[in-house]
Parts: sequence; C-alpha cells; structure tokens
Amino acid sequence: MSHAYVVGHIAVKDEARWAEYRSRVPQTLAPWGAELVFRGTRVAALGGAQPHPDIVVIRFASAADADAWFASPAYQALIPLRLQAADVVLSCYEA
Repeated sequence: MSHAYVVGHIAVKDEARWAEYRSRVPQTLAPWGAELVFRGTRVAALGGAQPHPDIVVIRFASAADADAWFASPAYQALIPLRLQAADVVLSCYEA
C-alpha cells in the first residue's frame, strides 16, 4: 500500500507563535487519520545546501487525503499563523 508524505522544511522566526501553530496542527490532521512520522533538527548537511534547519514528515493514506487536509478550512485557518511563525516549504510525496 502506498502512502503520501507531507514534508515540511522549516526555519522558525517566532518561537512562541511556532509553538502555538504546532499545538493546533494535530487537530487538523485527525479527520484524515494522518500520522506525524517525525520532527527533527538538522545536525549536518552532508551534501548540497538546505537553508531550513528543521523538518517535519506527516504520513497520509493518499495524496488526495494530503491535498484535502491542506485545503481544509481548519488547516487554511492556521496558515496566517504559520506565515508569522516560520518560513516553511511544504511538499507532498508518494511512496
């Protein structure tokens, strides 16, 4: 069974706002049964340049579910907070 993974590359600008955003995201994932796979902070760049020091990976059952989550009113309401809190590049991958 294939899954879709939303990968976020993150550079935090405001720790307090980022903490608020992070605390509110899980409730937006629940309707899709999405799972937070991991969050991490880079310890070394082994090849190439990556300006964002943090990462998050969220697993969805399908790319359609990932798209529906991103477009949902619940998540869309958090985007202004995310923009204030961090520079984030979100991408979706299938595996």
